[in-house]
Amino acid sequence: MAGGGSNKSRGLVSAAKRAVIAGAPGSKPAAVPGPAAEYGISGHLVGFVEALRARGIPVGPSETVDAAQVMTVLDLMDREALREGLACAVLRRTTQRATYDGLFDLWFPAALGERLGAEEVEIPYKPDGAVDIIELRKMLAELLVQSPSPEQERQLQALAAQMVEQMGQYQGASGESFSAYQALKDLQPEILVAKLIAGLTAGMDNSDFDTEVARRTARQRIKSFRGTVEAETRRRVAERIGRERVATYGVARQAEDADFLRISQNELDDLRRSSQRLARILASRLASRRRRSRRGEIDLRKTLRKSMSTGGVPINLITRKPRPGRPDLVLFCDISGSVAGFSSFTMVLVNALREQFSRVRIFAFVDRADEVTHLFDPTTPLDQITRRIFTEADVVGIEGHSDYGSALEGFAEKFPDAITSRTSLLILGDARNNYRDPALATLEQLVSVAKHAYWLNPEAEKMWGTGDSAAKKYAEIIEMHECRSARQLTAVVGRLLPV
Repeated sequence: MAGGGSNKSRGLVSAAKRAVIAGAPGSKPAAVPGPAAEYGISGHLVGFVEALRARGIPVGPSETVDAAQVMTVLDLMDREALREGLACAVLRRTTQRATYDGLFDLWFPAALGERLGAEEVEIPYKPDGAVDIIELRKMLAELLVQSPSPEQERQLQALAAQMVEQMGQYQGASGESFSAYQALKDLQPEILVAKLIAGLTAGMDNSDFDTEVARRTARQRIKSFRGTVEAETRRRVAERIGRERVATYGVARQAEDADFLRISQNELDDLRRSSQRLARILASRLASRRRRSRRGEIDLRKTLRKSMSTGGVPINLITRKPRPGRPDLVLFCDISGSVAGFSSFTMVLVNALREQFSRVRIFAFVDRADEVTHLFDPTTPLDQITRRIFTEADVVGIEGHSDYGSALEGFAEKFPDAITSRTSLLILGDARNNYRDPALATLEQLVSVAKHAYWLNPEAEKMWGTGDSAAKKYAEIIEMHECRSARQLTAVVGRLLPV
């Protein structure tokens, strides 16, 4: 792929340079933002693939070769065709698309510098030189009300480019830069929803259905325009500080890599949709481990006796018969505050593994513990399960603040038969106990009875024991593991759960 001797390779590199360096048709010539790829288009593609991998999208050598072959048959000046062609070659799941699009815009920018032709859309100014926000809102509303078309899309992109250029610049510590917040803070496009609804429903019956459709369409178009401004900002900033640096903070993460304590609603929704897929991965791992365990351990005594017939050489290995039996699993989960998303997702994930255990029991708590196993079923969404736990279970006391000590003592007293010698205990929570009694003796008693006991903590290990965290104290009694993301959680649970 890196060989450059053939006319075809030289043509590919030449076309790629026109696409990458010249930008999309209509862009002004500009300097290359950062060093060019050492091996032309091949090196540029490899750099793009490495960026995808760094953001959690697995792209192997075969997918990379497929992507290179795609680029030999596509018109590299057709940016959208190139976007879709590479996506077909390297993506495996639809949830990866947002991350892919963000990185594609950085590695294959629509233009370099100011867009040529963007000045056709003029931002209105007052006589004193300030931007006329009222007129600018009218202009944006008129564009957003129009039916989607290539011309409308071009004008919206030009308007976004002008706003970033004229309204989004600011002077930072390292010089001039661009900010989407700076460009949009005065415009506030969200306030145009009512005007867009009126324009979209003009000539209709104004039924509740038509109004709701128009409302959703208006919000989606405003969200799309905001995304256009943000993409234009990332492009301009990448020219200044480098696309690799912008990719670390300006590109959407994979939901599986999002920090549970800082996860956004969109990322949590993606995790909800992928919980069944992650459960299947865990189930296959556990089933594989169970198949291997059925072989049994080597019975040294019987093997040596068998070797007497071969002069003491242990040719035939004799194994002990494995003892079949699936353990019980008990989840003890903190569902308060910022750890609620982590605990709820883990409960749904482990609940999907019911077939791998003889019995699964799930307990939730804030400062009181109660069993919530009966609330989990395949048809209830994750957000509704969390709501039902708070309304139908006795998990909150008078104060409603996290109290691990009180919850542990109440659990041991109210459900004395939950933990047995066949039980695997998983505790989920950040161990922040609001400076209350951690009930270490109660935890020690539960751990001593259980067959296995682990604590999964969504906080970074360096934060354990700081402030009101009792994690260090609990970690002296029970094996504690950091689980900050769904990817890390899947790996830890798959490694710890017994077979």
